[in-house]
Amino acid sequence: MEFIAGLSEWGYIGLFIATFLAGSIIPLSSEIVMTALLAAKFDPWACIWVATAGNWLGGMTCYYVGHLGNMEWIEKYFRINRLKLEKTQRFLQGKGALMAFFVFLPVVGDLIIVAFGLMRANVILVSLSMLAGKFLRYWVWTQAALGILTFF
Repeated sequence: MEFIAGLSEWGYIGLFIATFLAGSIIPLSSEIVMTALLAAKFDPWACIWVATAGNWLGGMTCYYVGHLGNMEWIEKYFRINRLKLEKTQRFLQGKGALMAFFVFLPVVGDLIIVAFGLMRANVILVSLSMLAGKFLRYWVWTQAALGILTFF
């Protein structure tokens, strides 16, 4: 928790780092850093774009790790269970790369993006769908946080 709070002291760079790490497989609540910056009166749109970019790049990192196809690395470093990943791949079959929109979801998001990498899904569709989902996530979070912060 101290690490996350420390990132907010770095402003937009700290937000980018937090969202990049959260967008990869590392369980980290980037929303805490974003809320701290919004409370400190940082520009909301700048926060949304920085958070979206960091989280998207973290997700693309996961996609390319999946694309490498080294299950030993995926299991060891990303701690993704092979059976869950195979189940996710079966679920995604035939649904299309637009399902990458849902990568922002906790727990299943990491499985989805690594599975798309393993499946060699269309990188352009995956990246654009994921970008839209992550943007929407941070836009909604910003609106909620700003609404709550008006009470303080």
